[in-house]
Amino acid sequence: MLKYLWLIPFLPLIGFALNGMVGLFRIWTAGQRPSRAFVATVACGSVLLAFLLSVACVWGLAQHDPEHRLVEQDLFTWIPGAAIRTSDGELTAFTISWGLQLDPLSSVMVLVVTGIGFLIHVYSIGYMYEDPGFYRFFSYLNLFMFMMLTLVLANNYLLMFVGWEGVGLCSYLLIGFYIFKRSAGDAGKKAFVVNRVGDFGFIIGMLLLFSYFGSFDFGEVTEKITVLFPTAEAGWGVLNWIALLLFIGATGKSAQIPLYTWLPDAMEGPTPVSALIHAATMVTAGVYMVARSSPIYSRAPEVLLIVAVVGIFTSLLAASIALFQRDIKRVLAYSTVSQLGYMFAALGVGAVAAGIFHLATHAFFKALLFLGSGSVIQALHHEQDMFKMGGLRKYLPTTFWTMWIGTLAIAGVPGLAGFFSKDEILWRIFSSPEGHYLIWLTGVTVAGMTAFYMFRLMFLTFHGEERFGHGAAHHIHESPSTMTVPLVILAAGSIFVGYIGLPAWLGVTNIFERFLEPSLEGAYHPGHGEVHFPLSTEIAVTIISVAIAVIGIFLSYYFFVKHPESAARLSTRFARAHHMVFNKYYVDEAYDLLFVNRAKDLGNGFCRFDERVVDGLVNGSALATRISAWISGQADIHVVDRLVNVLAEMVEFFSKAFRRLQTGLVQRYVLFFVLGIILIMSLYLYLGA
Repeated sequence: MLKYLWLIPFLPLIGFALNGMVGLFRIWTAGQRPSRAFVATVACGSVLLAFLLSVACVWGLAQHDPEHRLVEQDLFTWIPGAAIRTSDGELTAFTISWGLQLDPLSSVMVLVVTGIGFLIHVYSIGYMYEDPGFYRFFSYLNLFMFMMLTLVLANNYLLMFVGWEGVGLCSYLLIGFYIFKRSAGDAGKKAFVVNRVGDFGFIIGMLLLFSYFGSFDFGEVTEKITVLFPTAEAGWGVLNWIALLLFIGATGKSAQIPLYTWLPDAMEGPTPVSALIHAATMVTAGVYMVARSSPIYSRAPEVLLIVAVVGIFTSLLAASIALFQRDIKRVLAYSTVSQLGYMFAALGVGAVAAGIFHLATHAFFKALLFLGSGSVIQALHHEQDMFKMGGLRKYLPTTFWTMWIGTLAIAGVPGLAGFFSKDEILWRIFSSPEGHYLIWLTGVTVAGMTAFYMFRLMFLTFHGEERFGHGAAHHIHESPSTMTVPLVILAAGSIFVGYIGLPAWLGVTNIFERFLEPSLEGAYHPGHGEVHFPLSTEIAVTIISVAIAVIGIFLSYYFFVKHPESAARLSTRFARAHHMVFNKYYVDEAYDLLFVNRAKDLGNGFCRFDERVVDGLVNGSALATRISAWISGQADIHVVDRLVNVLAEMVEFFSKAFRRLQTGLVQRYVLFFVLGIILIMSLYLYLGA
C-alpha cells in the first residue's frame, strides 16, 4: 500500500473540488444549494478513505527494519532549475520535486490528522446541519485536510511551506466562516496577519538554510549537517540563526509568545473549526516543524534554550489567563496555548519524543473538550458564558461523561493519556542536561493551574444550580448521534492512547519513543553532563506533579462547588489583579497601540499624500493644459472638454469590468484560486512532458 502514499493528501483535495464545484454550479444554474447528504458523504468519505489508507501505509512501514523506515515518493518535478553555487563554493543542481515521505514522525502526524479529522467531519454534520453554508464549510475543511497532509508528508522545506501557507489560508476562511459576523471577520484577518509575521521569519530561515546547504530536502540537509557539524555549534553561527528564524515561524503557527494573541480570537469560528484547526492539527504544525528540524536544533544550544524558555513561559502566561475567563471556548483556547508551550518546552530540552507524544495525546482530549463544549453551546442556543450555565449533567449525560474523561486526562490524573505524556515531559525537563529546575518548577505549577481551571469549567457548566433560566430547560436536549459518537470515540482515545508510551519506572519499554527513534537519528546527542537518576527519583517527581494537580482540583471544588461565594470575595478583594488577568494583561491593547494603530496612521498618511499631492498634480496639469490651450487659441475649450469626457468614459467602462471580479463572495475567490492552481500545475506537467 505504500505506493499509494500520494493518495492520502489528494483524496481530501478531490472532496474539496467536488463539493466546491458542484455547490457553485448548483447555485449559479439552479439557485439551489447541493444536497446535504451528498456534501457530507463526499467530505467525510474522502477523509475516511485517507485515514484507512494512512493506517495501511503506517502498518506497512512498521514492518520494515528500523533503519529502513523511510519511504519517499517524487510525484513530479515541481521547480526545475540550474546549477547554483552554495556558500561553501560547491556547485549543486537546484531542482525541487513535489515529493512526499513517510517515516515514524510523519506517521504519527498523518494518523492524528486523518483520524481525528474524520471524527470532527462526522461531528460537523450534526453541528452545521442547519447552516446555509453547509457545502462551503465542508469544502473548506477538505481543503484544510489536503494542506495539512501536504505539510506533514512533504520531504522538503519548500513543499512543507506550501502546506504551511495553505493551512493559514484555510484558517482564515474557517475562522471568518460567518461572513456577516464582524467579530468573525476581524478574528480571521487577525489570524492571517499575525501568522504572516511569523512566516516572514520562516522564509528568511529557509533562504539562509538553502544558501548554506544548497538544498531544501530534509535528507540532504541532515546529511550535510552531520558532516559539516559533527558537534554542537559554538556561539551564534549559521545553525543558530537558521534555528531561530524557523522558530519565529513556529511561534506564529503554534501561538507562542509574542504571536499567540490570534488563537483565542479564533474561537469566533464554528466549534468544529476550533477542534480541528486550533486544537488538534494546525497549531501543532510548529511543533512538528521543530521536531522535523531536530538535526539543526540539537546543534544550536542557544536556540534550544530560547525554545524551552518561550514554551514554558507561554504555558504559564496562558494558564494564568485561563483561570478567570468566562467564555467556555476561550478557556479551552488558552489551555491549547498552554499545552503547546509544554510541547515546546519538551523540544527545548531535547525531549523530542516526549513533545510529540504529548502532541498525540493532546489531540484526543482537546478535540474531545472542544466538541463537548460545542454540544453544550448548541444545547443552550449558542450561549458560551459559563456563568449562565450550571446543572447541565442531567440534560446532556453523554456530553457530561465524555467531557469529564477529557478533563481528567488534561489534568494529568493517573491512568489517562494526559498523565503519561505530561509526566514524561516533566521528567525529561527535570533529568535532561539541557533542562533546568526552574523550568521544571514552572511546568509543575502550570499542571496545578490546568487542573484548577479545567475543573472550574466542569463545575460551572455541569454542576450547581441552573443559571440559564427554568423556562429554557425544556428546550435543552442531548446532541444527535452524529455528534455524540465522535465524543465517545475521542473519550476512549483519551484513556488508552497514553499506554503506547508507558514510563520507564513501570519497568516496560516506551513503545512510542522506540518507534520514533529512526526519525531522530540525525540529531546530535552530546552525552556529556548527563545524570542518570534512579527510578525512585522519577517516581518521586511523578508523585509531586500528581499532588500539585490534586491540590488544583481541590481548590476548584472548594471555590466553585463548596463555597462559591469565596471566589466572588477574592475577586472583589484583589480587583485590580483580577481585572488585569481577566483582560489578558492588556497585551492586545498594547499591540493595537504600538503596531496596529501606527500602521493605520501610516496608511492614512499615504492616502493623504495620494489625495493632496498626486491627485493635485494630475488635476493641476489638466487645468494648466486647458488654460494654455484657451489662451494660445491653439484648441477650442470644448474640444478639450470632450477629450476629458472620453477619457472619463473609458475609465468608467474598464472599472465596471474589473468590479465584476470583485464580488465580495469568498467562495468565488476560492474557485478562482483553485482554477489557478490547476492551471499552473497543468502547465508544469505539460512543460515537463
